[in-house]
Amino acid sequence: MLLSKRIMAGAVCFAMAASMCGTGASAENSESTVRTPENTQIDSTVTVKVSNASTTNEGIFQGWGTSLCWWANRLGYSDKLAQDAADLFFGDNGLRFNIMRYNIGGGDAPEHNHITRTDSAVPGWLYWNEENQEYVYDYDADHNQLNVLKRAAEAAGEDAYVEVFSNSPPYFMTNSGCSSGANNANDDNIKDDCYDDFAEYLAHVSSYINNKMGITVNSVSPMNEPNTNYWWAWNWKQEGCHVSPGENQSRLIVETAKAFENAGLSDVEIVGSDETSPQKQITAYESYTEEAKAVIGRISAHTYDTSGINDLGKLAKEEGFNLWMSEVDGSGTAGSNAGEMSSALWLGGKIISDMNALSPSAWVMWQVIDSHISEEGYNGNTDSGMPDTSKGFWGTAVADHDNREIILTQKYYGLGQFTRYIRAGSTIIHCGDSAIAAYSGETNELTIVALNTSGNDKVCNFDLYDLEAIGENVSVVRTSGSLEDGEHWAELEDISAYDEGFVADLKANSITTFTVGGVTLGEGKPDRTTSESASDSSNASSDTGSVADISSLTSETVSANSKTSSSSASEKSTDNPNTGAMGAVGAGIILAGAAAVIFRKKNDQPL
Repeated sequence: MLLSKRIMAGAVCFAMAASMCGTGASAENSESTVRTPENTQIDSTVTVKVSNASTTNEGIFQGWGTSLCWWANRLGYSDKLAQDAADLFFGDNGLRFNIMRYNIGGGDAPEHNHITRTDSAVPGWLYWNEENQEYVYDYDADHNQLNVLKRAAEAAGEDAYVEVFSNSPPYFMTNSGCSSGANNANDDNIKDDCYDDFAEYLAHVSSYINNKMGITVNSVSPMNEPNTNYWWAWNWKQEGCHVSPGENQSRLIVETAKAFENAGLSDVEIVGSDETSPQKQITAYESYTEEAKAVIGRISAHTYDTSGINDLGKLAKEEGFNLWMSEVDGSGTAGSNAGEMSSALWLGGKIISDMNALSPSAWVMWQVIDSHISEEGYNGNTDSGMPDTSKGFWGTAVADHDNREIILTQKYYGLGQFTRYIRAGSTIIHCGDSAIAAYSGETNELTIVALNTSGNDKVCNFDLYDLEAIGENVSVVRTSGSLEDGEHWAELEDISAYDEGFVADLKANSITTFTVGGVTLGEGKPDRTTSESASDSSNASSDTGSVADISSLTSETVSANSKTSSSSASEKSTDNPNTGAMGAVGAGIILAGAAAVIFRKKNDQPL
């Protein structure tokens, strides 16, 4: 192998230093030495390979977001709370969400008072006019949610993406006369002669938001978890309407497309069907009529129940449709005696497992605020109060209506480790069950988010050998500990990369985001063993050959059938025999023998 003077000088200096110290010197004791797998004890490895890049939506990630239902309906009465929410969740100093799912409510019959959950009674836009004996639009009825929508769209800026969706048609378009569901939760609840009326209702509201409020509506999903038995009349919330797969779901999709076209909104993407599980979404997709498939622009699914999650991801690739994970949350926990980080670690694991299995082009949370504090309650009902954030809980923040403030949690900051740094327009790269990566061609940056759910600190090698080029410095941001005295997007000291990656500490029960600048993704390389054998035999540079463009690559999926994250099962654990004190001779031999690997240029040419 040909070695440069720089490499040889480095090996000699290292050997001399070891000899002078008698027992040798480790990289940890030398501030000038870059940490590498050869001089550091490695606990696990995260490998980033070009071939594992997502191909969904032609490899373009569309972003992160949340439903505005129901929390925006509860706090939008207050301009302060509405603005704080917009800044905290969509603003540059907050989570930097860009996707907001606005709920077009169904209201409920005036004589009904069964919706007791304080945030869930989403108003409808149509009200009965006694004088004219007809239903008329009230454009101020949903003031609260619209107040949040307007501010959220402004905070998100040019990347704002607005999807409108429905939990239920207006109550008078249902068979039960109730927006909570059917008398029998297994029965369809849209009146047979109201499919077109319901679709026109969705289009009318969307037209008002788009044309009167000046907020671009990008997509519409006319149903929510339709093929379930969750939604029965007279329950305490408004969350869904049963629509059977096949003819009825297809009919609603087609009528929605017609209504939006008639309203001059033909550019609005039609979405189906937001089922509660990937398996149910597969059933729905396979039951659509050809006419329905022709007008659908995207498929969305929820992952509360992860049955069929790998199969739906595979189906999306085979059929070539765009796919979102459009709703999920939960009260799960992860980590080792992680306290307030336990919910954050669970959510981080959930994001990674969903990304690996589905390879969606967007990941959208259910409610960022699920709990509310108010001494007086709301509309005669009692709010849920403050949850125990050291355990599992829904949402990422709590609205304190008595003090007009939003209380943040470590789950909020843990989520931000993903959403603040992996941006819309980037390409997701799958790299195991404890990390996710994304590449931005606009900034030439690679972002990696890594979890450590163990109770011990770990040293991780981030193997970037497959990339064409990487920069010298890696920025580090971390969340760990408690809200009172822990880390919250703490900016740590930069790490120096070695030629093929970087080595970093992962604090116990933490989420860490690494950003590598000066990255050229390239087309991937042959396996390290293969390329080095060829180089050794010819004493020349190895030929990396060529592979398909990233847009045609198939991403590697990882099974994700549990909502709880686990310690990195797919990471490679190694006990590096070259770590710690070494004799001068040993140090020199190891460096000389490994020099071609450690210091090889990114094009595999000899130095």
